[in-house]
Amino acid sequence: MPDQATHDLTAEPAKDWYSNETATFGDRLAGAREALGLSDEALARKIGVKVRTLRNWEQDLSEPRANKLQMLAGILNVSFRWLLTGEGEGIEAPGSDAPPEDIASLLLDVRQIKGQLTQAAERLGIIEKRLQQSLKRAPE
Repeated sequence: MPDQATHDLTAEPAKDWYSNETATFGDRLAGAREALGLSDEALARKIGVKVRTLRNWEQDLSEPRANKLQMLAGILNVSFRWLLTGEGEGIEAPGSDAPPEDIASLLLDVRQIKGQLTQAAERLGIIEKRLQQSLKRAPE
């Protein structure tokens, strides 16, 4: 009889694979693009953005505007809602095997650190602006 942890990891992998708890917008975008067999260059050309911009979206370094989101959903044949939340009409999960628990845990750690880095970068930008403003006001 399999242990409970193994059972939970394999329960409904298609439903959870692209959910908000396990995937980011970038994960869903890249997954849908790959499911159609589109290269990042081809998709970028179809929606009229630079490849670098698309890669930044897929890596969750930036987000597209609403009009580009709508175009992406149409081209990728997924719902707007699925791209944003993982709910609604989307793509099937790749394979039927869920990642081992230790890999899932590591992926969660990576995403948390990525979020912390983003917040730190934003704080650093604010501090830099304040320093620049202080230097402009400082008497010479």
